[in-house]
Amino acid sequence: MLPVQSNSHSLNSGILDGAEQASSVLLELTRQLIFELRPRTGRSIKLYLDNSLDHDLGLDSLSRMELVVRIERTFGVSLTDRALAGAETLRDLLSALQTAKRTDLSMPPTSLPESLPEPEGWDPAEASTLVEALDWHASLHPEQIQIICLEEATEERISYENLRQQALAIAAGLQALGLEPGQTVAIMLPTSNEYFSTYFGILFAGGVPVPIYPPARLSQIEDHVRRHAGILSNALVSILVTVPEARPVARLLEARVGGLRRVVTASELGNAGGEPTRITVRGSDIAFLQYTSGSTGNPKGVVLTHANLLANIRAISKAVDFARDDVFVSWLPLYHDMGLISTWLTSLYFGNPFVVMSPLGFLARPERWLWAIHRYRGTLSAAPNFAYELCVKRIEDRQIQGLDLSSWRVAANGAEPVLPETINRFTDRFAPYGFRPETMTPVYGLAESTVGLLCPPLNRKPLIDCIRRQPFVSFGKATPAEEEDSNPLRFVACGRPLPGHDVRIVDSAGREVGERVEGTMEFRGPSATSGYYRNPEDTRRLMNGEWLDTGDRAYMAEGEVYITGRVKDIIIRGGRNIYPHEVESAVGQVPGVRKGCVAVFGTRDPGSGTERLVIMAETRLLTAPEQDALREGISRLTVDILGEPADEVVLAPPHTVLKTSSGKIRRTASRDLYEKGMAGSGARAVQWQMIRLVLGSTLLQGRRWLGRMSHILYGAYSWLVFALVTSLTFLLTVAAMRPERARRVAHRGARLLLKLLGIACTVHGLEDLPHGRSCVLAANHASYLDGIIVLAAIPFDFSFVAKRELREHPLSRILLKGLGVQYVERFAMRQSVEDASRLTGTVGAGHSLFFFPEGTFVRTSGLRPFHLGAFVAAATASVPVVPVSLRGMRSLMRDGQWIPSRRAIVVTIGKPIEPQADAPDTFAAAIRLRDLARAEILRHCGEEDAGQGE
Repeated sequence: MLPVQSNSHSLNSGILDGAEQASSVLLELTRQLIFELRPRTGRSIKLYLDNSLDHDLGLDSLSRMELVVRIERTFGVSLTDRALAGAETLRDLLSALQTAKRTDLSMPPTSLPESLPEPEGWDPAEASTLVEALDWHASLHPEQIQIICLEEATEERISYENLRQQALAIAAGLQALGLEPGQTVAIMLPTSNEYFSTYFGILFAGGVPVPIYPPARLSQIEDHVRRHAGILSNALVSILVTVPEARPVARLLEARVGGLRRVVTASELGNAGGEPTRITVRGSDIAFLQYTSGSTGNPKGVVLTHANLLANIRAISKAVDFARDDVFVSWLPLYHDMGLISTWLTSLYFGNPFVVMSPLGFLARPERWLWAIHRYRGTLSAAPNFAYELCVKRIEDRQIQGLDLSSWRVAANGAEPVLPETINRFTDRFAPYGFRPETMTPVYGLAESTVGLLCPPLNRKPLIDCIRRQPFVSFGKATPAEEEDSNPLRFVACGRPLPGHDVRIVDSAGREVGERVEGTMEFRGPSATSGYYRNPEDTRRLMNGEWLDTGDRAYMAEGEVYITGRVKDIIIRGGRNIYPHEVESAVGQVPGVRKGCVAVFGTRDPGSGTERLVIMAETRLLTAPEQDALREGISRLTVDILGEPADEVVLAPPHTVLKTSSGKIRRTASRDLYEKGMAGSGARAVQWQMIRLVLGSTLLQGRRWLGRMSHILYGAYSWLVFALVTSLTFLLTVAAMRPERARRVAHRGARLLLKLLGIACTVHGLEDLPHGRSCVLAANHASYLDGIIVLAAIPFDFSFVAKRELREHPLSRILLKGLGVQYVERFAMRQSVEDASRLTGTVGAGHSLFFFPEGTFVRTSGLRPFHLGAFVAAATASVPVVPVSLRGMRSLMRDGQWIPSRRAIVVTIGKPIEPQADAPDTFAAAIRLRDLARAEILRHCGEEDAGQGE
């Protein structure tokens, strides 16, 4: 039975209990809300329980939450966050009411939890990785609580040992699925215990976490799948960890991402059993890939190593003066760097308690964030500007009676433009509850600097700079405004660089500008990324020597940095710079415009040679007179702010303006929507989105199937060609009788084989071969076809040196004997020494030898250590070593692959390296030859260094 209270906004007080009466109350509450939102058209809407909250009723997120507040107040219940997140219709809300708990919203609990143990003896400088930090804490104080995970009215406490054991269980499950060190694993989980253990489980297994956000709304499913498919493909994700409810979305992603082979839940991984093989993790290893939000373009995967993370964490700790009694409180999503690094990983590293709630919990009831700070005596918390604004607008006095925010010492405000108005409104609103003005701390960071870059001095009120508009927008000069200036620009200082980091402001030519001159901000420091994952083009654009481009405009005044806007977002119109966020914030306050749903962007006007200013604003107004009046109001406001009107004001239905997962406006994507003429079409129905996704996935699967069939057919053709060419070459080689003739036959046969297989082979440096004298040739070894490539590429008389095991097969023994192959023993020491002496004599007698000094090859890329045999032979016989680099061979046919790929191969022959005449002994001369040859091969083979020479 559902209780109904009598204070229900002019509802009759005699409403009876029961589901039927509850549905009537729900419909009446909805009707009243819609009438308030749209007085002229609200009465005409037909209300049914199966009405979509988005498409049929046009309720945006704020309107939905207002409806929820009224439902809870009327029925005296508290709806769960999960129910609110999944509610798409009024019937969904009615179902949520059936399981809702009675609550007294005006009397939130204020009792403090039991005291938390204080960390002891931890020297942060000792750890070089996050894995070491967790292991250290779990070993020294295993029962200490690290995470307090809040959900509704309950909490789950997670100790360091709990976290480590759960992470190890997940690591075992990942390794059982075949996860190899260095492979990527996507995490698509909400804030929960499973998220924390999955993240460290991936690290323990040697993998690379790739956090992505789970779908929030079905109405956004198409955009979600399309964007995430690009991320997963770029990251080469092989395993996706998600919740059971998200499996349908995960399956759609699986169909679009060729390398994604498993979709699993954290519980399935944790219950797999077994012990994981602990992988050694180094500071230079990737700690995770942070894909940028895509607010200004396509998402890019920022490579962040353990060294980057720990450098940034240590720098942040100095800037905000971390103490052992600090308590972190956060609702920020863990798939973003601000929530993942600056709150959780920082607290874990230093041993501070971390109180966390779901972002949905905060958005549903912002007062929960403040009550968590009150109850747990939180000292450090961070949020974007919109969160502080939401608290001002949505929290009523009755919901925070008895609230005490006096423990809060750093309220970091970042991740989006910090507005002076928000700072003042939040400070004034919550000053009676103990919030101090100096607690508000505007900060700046970006994923390319791990997370943090700028922070102001502590215990100082935010600095707000008022500057003259005209000199700034026309010439980029931040001239202080006079007090009587009626229309200044106002920017908030984000402070100074973190310790060990540096920033500079440069002009378009890359020259550093002076005080109070706007330019592009660049930075450097130990937190700086090495680039974007598998994206060399964007990485090149990011780097300017030792400096990295932030993509933001800024100026400096008295050592303080003032961020003015994104480079790609600033609109240049008639020689003046227009800053979108200033116009967006003002237009969002116009009655009839959906707050936070305004995009201001420029679009090129070929006729005038400048940019047209377009304002796209979402509205629920439907009639032509209402929309005309709204456009006129927006135009007037634009003139007041900029001194000129917008070229076009586009009024769009709800959910047209595109946003990132963190709520930032995607101006570039919104502009693309406008230029395609789709700005007024509104959100597409969920069923049509699903149909398009399924059809698209089916087509992709079909293409993938055709690709596999083509690969199989090519494989059959390759083996047929290989059998025919090698058989003919074998017979001609045996008939040649002399090794030099046999090698010429093999050279032509190898070239014919490559031509028939469609493998292009380019050779550089043939002129450097030492004709007329013997030498030792040495090459990297990456593929089964290395010998054939060498035979085809080098028309030079030499003999291969091969392992003695190849003589065991009769056919290979006959063929290799005809080619004059020399054998070496790899395992029996005495025989190995005799073979080395024999090879030295062969080279000294004027015969050239070809070695693969790595000895063997493996599947994973990287140039392995070189054995000394080839170089001892060259040093002893006083002949040069010729380094030969094979590039592209591992992709052609790596270990375990039995069908070649059509790849372009490059063979680079280096200049001969002569033995050192004055070397102290043969061994020293051999080591020098080995190191020089290996360095030359490493320079051209296109693979990383997988170990120094032996």
